[in-house]
Amino acid sequence: MYPDEKEKTLDPGSQQEWDRLRALGHRMMDQIFDHLQGRRDQPVWQRMPDPVRRTMEHDPLPREGEGAAAAYESFVNGILPYGIGNTHPRFWGWVMGNGTPEGVLGELLAAGMNPNVGGFDDSATLVEEQVLRWMAEMMGFPPEASGLLMSGGTMANLIGLAVGRHAKAGFDVRAQGLQGGPVLRVYASRETHSWLKKAMELMGMGRVALCTVGVDRHYRIRIDELQQAIAADRAAGMRPVCVVATAGTVNTGATDDLAAIADLCEKEDLWFHVDGAFGALAYWSEELRGQLKGMERADSLAFDLHKWGYMPYDIGCVLVRDAETHKAAFASGASYLVAMERGPAAGGLQFADRGIELSRSFRALKAWMSMKSQGVNAITAAIEQNVEQARYLVSLVEKSPSLEIAAEAPLNIVCFRYAGASDEQNKEILMQLQESGVAVPSSTVLDGRFAIRVAISNHRSRREDFELLVKTVEQIGRDVVAATGSPAQT
Repeated sequence: MYPDEKEKTLDPGSQQEWDRLRALGHRMMDQIFDHLQGRRDQPVWQRMPDPVRRTMEHDPLPREGEGAAAAYESFVNGILPYGIGNTHPRFWGWVMGNGTPEGVLGELLAAGMNPNVGGFDDSATLVEEQVLRWMAEMMGFPPEASGLLMSGGTMANLIGLAVGRHAKAGFDVRAQGLQGGPVLRVYASRETHSWLKKAMELMGMGRVALCTVGVDRHYRIRIDELQQAIAADRAAGMRPVCVVATAGTVNTGATDDLAAIADLCEKEDLWFHVDGAFGALAYWSEELRGQLKGMERADSLAFDLHKWGYMPYDIGCVLVRDAETHKAAFASGASYLVAMERGPAAGGLQFADRGIELSRSFRALKAWMSMKSQGVNAITAAIEQNVEQARYLVSLVEKSPSLEIAAEAPLNIVCFRYAGASDEQNKEILMQLQESGVAVPSSTVLDGRFAIRVAISNHRSRREDFELLVKTVEQIGRDVVAATGSPAQT
């Protein structure tokens, strides 16, 4: 560096530049709150127009900056209007939460602090530990339980499964790998989310180690088949290690018989893991908790706060009943992670001993802000309201001469079809509905038939939104059937 040059920084270079950036920040906050407040009057989803899309696809690498104000204008015009739509009151696709203004503020504050939440002796670590204690209390876990905030359900489930494998394999998987040991077996129903297959592949166990068990007419795992599969695998020389139960299946919202599975795992000395991605949060409600009886006995539990907890993406959580077992599955003792007697590294980096990440964002702050500002009771009331809305939608579908229910709706997912229409026609109805901007459900296949799937994890929805949904599907359905002709018998 030459003596006459100033040292470089990416911060504003003068008080005037700081003032301009501060004013732009206030404008951003006002406009994003205006966007959220007026979301009901906007389309749920709209396809990005071709000229805007071409700009996104061909915009050259910005070697020289254009300034924050110009970049923000590009965001307002080319990005903000064309999101997936999950902040809208009539977005019920897949299982996506829709966030809160308080969560937005939490994200802003977390980015401003910008800590690496590896487990240092700092406020961010203490906030995450506090949120984890709150989660353990809300889910019926003991106060000494361990846990970790993750990007979402897939990674949270992966952590729980990895701890279970380490605990029940019967040999040191971390030291030996899977070479020479017996085939390890994990059991789950055919309704289990696809994270499990990916996790089995990633962990080196392969899909050969996954035993998929059938379900009953309520889409819950069959306990008799599960028992038979475990016995058959033991007789064949394989080692059963874990049962993955589901609290709120992704297709219909069904919940396995968690108490019966807990009994079976205790009897068979198996790890009991619960994938509660969205359904586990029903446990917060005294009214709904009975549907999840036995979940509090799980060895590990994974769930998402960005789904039915209404918090901004991304924030998932895994709880592990036994803290030492959790640590034993991941602690590395690397020299650069050595605990110090004093200073920021005092006590060691405990979150590094609970998972595979070292660099971690301050996810806990948006949960802390949401729960501190709104209170758990308000969040729970919204969960209960969604279940009531699902029941209301079921009643509307049952009263409709044009629609039919495709599966039971025990929680907040309602699946239905345009009666008498083919799978292709129902698919066309759904796509036209989404393209209309009126509402965005998603789809599933139940017993081989295409169904429109409404996953209600939206605190902004009102009863009138479901009335509009049914009315619009009936109208689109009539037009589609009229245009394509009556289908053959399906």
